[in-house]
Amino acid sequence: MEKIKLRLVLFLFFLVGFGLFVFKKSPHLLSFQDKIDPQTIKNDYQADATIAIFNNQPVPVPTQLFSDANILGVGDSQTTTDKKIEIDLTNQRVYGFENGRKIYDFLTSTGTWGRTPTGTFKIWTKIRSQKMSGGSRELGTYYYLPNVPYILFFYNSSYPKQLGYSLHGTYWHENFGVVMSHGCVNMKTKEVAQIFAWADLDTPITIYGKYQTSLPRTYRP
Repeated sequence: MEKIKLRLVLFLFFLVGFGLFVFKKSPHLLSFQDKIDPQTIKNDYQADATIAIFNNQPVPVPTQLFSDANILGVGDSQTTTDKKIEIDLTNQRVYGFENGRKIYDFLTSTGTWGRTPTGTFKIWTKIRSQKMSGGSRELGTYYYLPNVPYILFFYNSSYPKQLGYSLHGTYWHENFGVVMSHGCVNMKTKEVAQIFAWADLDTPITIYGKYQTSLPRTYRP
């Protein structure tokens, strides 16, 4: 009987240790983003929102997030010129090209708690403002972010719309150039606003480069 108890204790220690190892090496396996419904998604702006949560820590919600007065509406234009977006995970940059010429070059913060996928994608909708949430309270990765601005949702056959991958504005950190997100492509709000106004539905997005997971010492929630 004592041997069985000892084995159970050792097994529990192993499970706990293994769980911590997995979270340290691959936190994206344990910290998921809440799924969305592509059929019902629409602009969601909470005028009275003052506090957001990022990795279990409260952060203020700015009152001035948008560069124009109109926060409503979903982009529905189709691509009429040769436009494309590239996201370089190695250098943490977003590039915009039109007719073969690079017209945008911005810093970004891609995934560490959730991996940003690589491959070729298309924008399927543009939302001016939306609540995003997910992660795990127990693991310290929970987030609840109202009024995320200028969202360009993208997808492909391997990463469906329900997963909610996107480029979007960011008010809960300023560490652009290093990995910070739960899988999305974080950008400075004033810069992603330019991409939002310029890009069309079906504009292709190519994500490439070496995925990085280490956080800088300057990290702060």
